[in-house]
Amino acid sequence: MEKVFVAQRVATKLFSTEAAVDQAMVEATELLADLLKARAEVNASLVFADDVQVKMVEAIKALGEARSAMVGVHNELAEAQLRLGIRTKLAYHDKPVMVRKQAAEMRQVG
Repeated sequence: MEKVFVAQRVATKLFSTEAAVDQAMVEATELLADLLKARAEVNASLVFADDVQVKMVEAIKALGEARSAMVGVHNELAEAQLRLGIRTKLAYHDKPVMVRKQAAEMRQVG
């Protein structure tokens, strides 16, 4: 198989993985924000579910580290591409885009 096709397949997976990590960060930070709002909405003490919030911050930190690692992978693969003699820019026609979910409409009942 030609090197350029192999590189394209790897690039496609790379872009997909990068988008997935970014989307996971968005979801995790939105969850943390919702947890904080929910605590306030039910008038719970600041210490209520504090351990959950600490774990969420740790998870977000881990996702940030994963994202930094993926940037490193991307840079290393770009160098490998040049070492393999692949000089063309690898096109990614359907590059994943982070899609922000629309908030579900809520209506008052009763």
